[in-house]
Amino acid sequence: MNGMFRRRPLGFFLTALTLGAAALVTLLPIRAAGAMALILVDADSGKVLRSDNSTYPWYPASTTKLMTLYMTLSAIRDQRITPDTLFTVSANANGQSPTKMGFPIGTQVTVDNAVKMMMVKSANDMAVVLAEGVGGSVEAFAAQMTETAHRLGMTESNFVNPNGLPDDGQIVSARDLAILARALIREFPQYNSYWHVPAIKYGRRVVRNYNPLLGRYAGADGMKTGFICSSGFNLVATATRDNRQLIAVVLGAPTSAARAQKAAELLESGFARSPLAWLLPAFGNVNALTPIEAAPPDLKDDMCGPHRKRHALEAAMSDSADPDADEGSDSAGADTNSQKPNLITALRAPVPKNLLSEPGPVTPVVVYTGPTRTAEQIAALAALPDYEPSKTKSKHKGAAKTAEAKQIEGKPEGKKETKKDGSKAKPAQQHKPPSGKTTDRTTTAQ
Repeated sequence: MNGMFRRRPLGFFLTALTLGAAALVTLLPIRAAGAMALILVDADSGKVLRSDNSTYPWYPASTTKLMTLYMTLSAIRDQRITPDTLFTVSANANGQSPTKMGFPIGTQVTVDNAVKMMMVKSANDMAVVLAEGVGGSVEAFAAQMTETAHRLGMTESNFVNPNGLPDDGQIVSARDLAILARALIREFPQYNSYWHVPAIKYGRRVVRNYNPLLGRYAGADGMKTGFICSSGFNLVATATRDNRQLIAVVLGAPTSAARAQKAAELLESGFARSPLAWLLPAFGNVNALTPIEAAPPDLKDDMCGPHRKRHALEAAMSDSADPDADEGSDSAGADTNSQKPNLITALRAPVPKNLLSEPGPVTPVVVYTGPTRTAEQIAALAALPDYEPSKTKSKHKGAAKTAEAKQIEGKPEGKKETKKDGSKAKPAQQHKPPSGKTTDRTTTAQ
């Protein structure tokens, strides 16, 4: 026996110790406080380069919208719709909780514009517009989402809505989101601009993409963020260097800054492989990871409990908040997964902490309501700094021209009319959309 051990190379024992430590992490129950699920995958081969709690069920929040995007692009591929197809804002879409565009009932939006608004602003109403337009109803579309997810190998996923608003039945895993991201990259390369639009401009408003890696991490080219109280801060991020693309998924980060830093660290570790990387555990292909039978951790008390600073939640929910701002946690950028074995850490290449540059200027993509416009019309919209689309709803279905069209023709909206006696007429009453019912007031999915 002793002779047998003497004949084993040192690498054998190091690998055995590493695999044993990784197996112990898998068996340990995930903690609610400070829990995170992580995975790093090579987009081309599907090889898993890093996996921590990646097969635990999780609430996806707005990363759900990647599945809605996949379904929409599949419908385009199958020639059931086109990017120019017009969908109409229903009462259901109008009643969604923020973040949303807030268009009045009856507003028409092209598939192309709805997708851009959904992916950049994380607009919950646009996700419903796409779901109802593609699937006929939210319920039918959600069933199709789940069926398609299982076909892709996302065996832990279940969807009940297209936007990720809180629901106990809305479940994914880090592994499943990596599979989905890889499917989007491989099946729809011609539409990859949808997941790295830097910003959109609607009227006078410019909204930057909530993905803080875009324009700040070298090679970043997608995909989607998400947040609800029960999930924590989620991020699916992709980056490409030297013709090699990696997918990083971070679920349950304590702040938006922490999820950005952790995703950047994962990607950096993949691009800068340690000479001892061969000693790290081999996880195989992302589809081969074994799902874990468990209930998703509920981080609501940790994320939105009374001990959290009030401005943290307000920053996460605000349309104007810097999505990468530190919401007051001292742990931003730190590794909150304390279950990681020291041996595995030592074998990984050291990763710099300052991986994100300061946000720079961006060129927003102009979005609008109504039919597809020509390049000249879009340029005219972009050139109107004082342009603000009308929020009033037309009283007639065949209302002649939209606010945008009138602006292009040099007829600005919103000016008060002057009566014959010289007094100012009262502005038209703005449409107030009905409030929607939700299961959680802290809804958004940035």
